[in-house]
Amino acid sequence: QVQFVESGGGLVQPGGSLRLSCAASGIIFFKPYDMAWYRQAPGKQRELVASISSGDNTNYVDSVKGRFTISRDNPKKTVYLQMNSLKLDDTAVYYCNTATPVRAYWGQGTQVTVSS
Repeated sequence: QVQFVESGGGLVQPGGSLRLSCAASGIIFFKPYDMAWYRQAPGKQRELVASISSGDNTNYVDSVKGRFTISRDNPKKTVYLQMNSLKLDDTAVYYCNTATPVRAYWGQGTQVTVSS
């Protein structure tokens, strides 16, 4: 079955950087999948952060534009999220899924904590 495993989270100070990875398994040909990163902060709903299409078109929520970059490596079946200039409000559990999320594909996520 399809599975996405997120990694790369951690504790970082405001202004710092992290690079998240999302490794896919159970998919023979990864390129056709439109992918996305989502996050859920404590007490808030999960939100779409960034997406990347099969053709490498990218979109970002306004709050991360200019700071986050989504990319993909199709042979490695991996999606990345480079996060720079992190803010306290970026603290959340980060998940990856298809751009139209499938319930069965949600993984455990990776915790990102921005704190001084």
